[in-house]
Amino acid sequence: MNVKITETVPAEVLEDQVLDHALRPRAFEEYIGQQQVKDNLAILIGAARKRKEPIEHLLFHGPSGLGKTTLAYLVAKELGANIKITSGTALEKAGDVGSILTSMGDGDVLFIDEVHRLNKSVEEIIYPAMENFKLDIIIGKGTSAKTLQIDLPRFTLIAATTKISSLSSPFRSRFGANYRLDFYTVDDIQRIIGQSAKRLDVKLDPEASLAIASSSRYTPRVANRLLKRVRDFAQVHNAPKITAPVAKDALAMLEIDQAGLEETDRQILRLIAEKFEGGPVGLKSVAAALSEEEGTIEDVYEPYLMRLGFLARTSKGRVITRDGMLHLGIKPKDDLTFNF
Repeated sequence: MNVKITETVPAEVLEDQVLDHALRPRAFEEYIGQQQVKDNLAILIGAARKRKEPIEHLLFHGPSGLGKTTLAYLVAKELGANIKITSGTALEKAGDVGSILTSMGDGDVLFIDEVHRLNKSVEEIIYPAMENFKLDIIIGKGTSAKTLQIDLPRFTLIAATTKISSLSSPFRSRFGANYRLDFYTVDDIQRIIGQSAKRLDVKLDPEASLAIASSSRYTPRVANRLLKRVRDFAQVHNAPKITAPVAKDALAMLEIDQAGLEETDRQILRLIAEKFEGGPVGLKSVAAALSEEEGTIEDVYEPYLMRLGFLARTSKGRVITRDGMLHLGIKPKDDLTFNF
């Protein structure tokens, strides 16, 4: 008997996925922030159009949630090109790359998210594809092995990574341009929240917008997530619009403080301050103590804590700063020094 197993996805998760897509900017004019990156992309795209050829391969890097995937969509839209999306973890073997590349057309865009997770064998297959638009396939093994070369359409690879240092030098050198996306300003985040509120048909006071923006970790993805949760809170409590008190009450229920720190952020700081006496302490020790993955701590939590000046990385490990201790309500010792 054949049994079909269907994964049930909660309705609220599906709704969030639909909303996330709906809140994405639909054109470069709607994409707020990262002005220098947008200006450079406009030159690149404009020049490619005049030459009537695909743009060079692009690499976007920076912390998660800053709009790398959105930029890939917008570049493809500006070019009038089809876009295929995959991730470094999904491309496990050469055949995976080959099936995607051979199905593309001239001018199409291939977007690889988390490109730093590509294994080396797949990376080496991509080299000639990026450089010469040829795919090398090895048939057979040992002395009888032969290499079959397949011509590929002139596609554009757009890759995104939070760990550019994990990419090999030969791989990085094959991108015609790479751009770093940095954290946003509070003003830009407020504009993003205002734009998203209109699409969600949510009435929002400027003070409420500022409260959400200040807690958004300078990240659009977080800002939109908080806006949706604050909207839910307001609807349940029958609030006609989102005011500053409503927003602050919702954020407090989410255990997000005035600096935008979540409970895990505070746990990391408390752990280093109390259990490890301020540090330095290695990432593995922090991850083990919190039962959290090293990559999650390094990619999700640490960049924001470091931006706030609450945490520092040293050659010997992580240390909590005086500002970090003061934020927790812990008074640093007068003779406390850190080995930076």
